[in-house]
Amino acid sequence: MYLVTVLRNLLSILAVSSDSHLHTPMYFFLSNLCWVDIGFTSATVPKMIVDMGSHSRVISYAGCLTRMSFLVLFACIVGMFLTVMAYDCFVAICHPLHYPVIVNPHLCVFFVLVSFFLSLLDSQLHSWIVLQFTFFNNVEISNFVCDPSQLLKLASSDSVINSIFIYFDNTMFGFLPISGILLSYYKIVPSILRISSSDGKYKAFSACGSHLAVVCLFYGTGIGVYLTSAVAPPLRNGVVASVMYAVVTPMLNPFIYSLRNRDIQSALWRVCSRTVESHDLFHPFSCVGKKGQPHSIPTSANPVP
Repeated sequence: MYLVTVLRNLLSILAVSSDSHLHTPMYFFLSNLCWVDIGFTSATVPKMIVDMGSHSRVISYAGCLTRMSFLVLFACIVGMFLTVMAYDCFVAICHPLHYPVIVNPHLCVFFVLVSFFLSLLDSQLHSWIVLQFTFFNNVEISNFVCDPSQLLKLASSDSVINSIFIYFDNTMFGFLPISGILLSYYKIVPSILRISSSDGKYKAFSACGSHLAVVCLFYGTGIGVYLTSAVAPPLRNGVVASVMYAVVTPMLNPFIYSLRNRDIQSALWRVCSRTVESHDLFHPFSCVGKKGQPHSIPTSANPVP
């Protein structure tokens, strides 16, 4: 599943970058989301694979903090990218004539940089809070993602301060992005219903449906991890929710976006075709025709200097 996640996201990035028709803000955000999904799953799954091979479930204090930092970083970036992509859909559907002016390349880069720096700030805040704890060892954590809420339960500092931080963080990086997505679709749905062409409605609903599916998958599994972490002990349900959140969601995202997207499918097909052609070109017998005869090579009366 990890290899499928990495290869499928890399293939989507290659398809977007190699096709000039896909050099638009929507696919720019999609390719960045693919990079973040690779980092998101790489923050947890490789260590889990090593643990499965060595039959050991021990992680060092520094390793747990590092995993938690990267998990928070990439999770926040994914949430912000999904909000930005909802805004992109809102402008494209509700203000199509002004779309090239509003969602310009400078704004796209600005959104990506702001998402990264705010997520990095949140990740460092989590690390700073956890570092205020006294050193602990021989402590069992119920899932493999080093969930921040479980680490905060081990705090030796004031639990009231930790609770305030958790509520503030959930509001800033959970409630506000979801509110932005809901507000965007509150404006998008009536605009789609006013489209007279059935083909236009289908294309709009298809693009928005893929985005909504990814939003529901990401936030649904994230809420599942949060709720199971709040229960003591989460046991098997917490492990299942963590696997869905950290492994299944990044793997399914590129499939969901390319399922009904003909542009992505066409770009992927062209990438695969060029790969096969280049493989045939460099095959040792590619220049030999039938019965061992070489293929004829056309010549030009005016050779290129």
